[in-house]
Amino acid sequence: MGKMDYVSNLKEWQSEFTFNITITVRFSETNLFGHMNNTVPFVYFEEARIEYLNYLGLMQEWVANHSEIIPVVADLQCDFLQQVYFGEKINVFVKIANVGNSSIDLHYMGINPNGEICFTGRNALVNINHHTGRSEKWKNDWKEKFLSELKYSVSV
Repeated sequence: MGKMDYVSNLKEWQSEFTFNITITVRFSETNLFGHMNNTVPFVYFEEARIEYLNYLGLMQEWVANHSEIIPVVADLQCDFLQQVYFGEKINVFVKIANVGNSSIDLHYMGINPNGEICFTGRNALVNINHHTGRSEKWKNDWKEKFLSELKYSVSV
């Protein structure tokens, strides 16, 4: 297994995930050999991230017409560990790994039907003021929600 700089203890890191979605690899996401294209996990990360933030009750406010702040992906990375094929059902997990004043670090893990980790990833999500383009501190209730998720995932 490759070295993921954001994972110090794989078993512990893996046990901290509680939220996931299941995605079936579509034919259009594969190449001539039936392998999943290497750009696809980023789309899966986005889908899992949106579902997770929706689950936390934050997406509704961010997509409202009156919202002055928006979450922006500041960086995104993926580490490929196993090949993924057309038709496989992949459980894509997402968790909050770190909470800052105006950002959160999210981690991702894709698990195949055999229980193997296929890919992992991480990204920084920054709270940006739509009008100024500058980062802005999280609202207190949002930060508390993030911190409770962080505490919850660590105690599992």
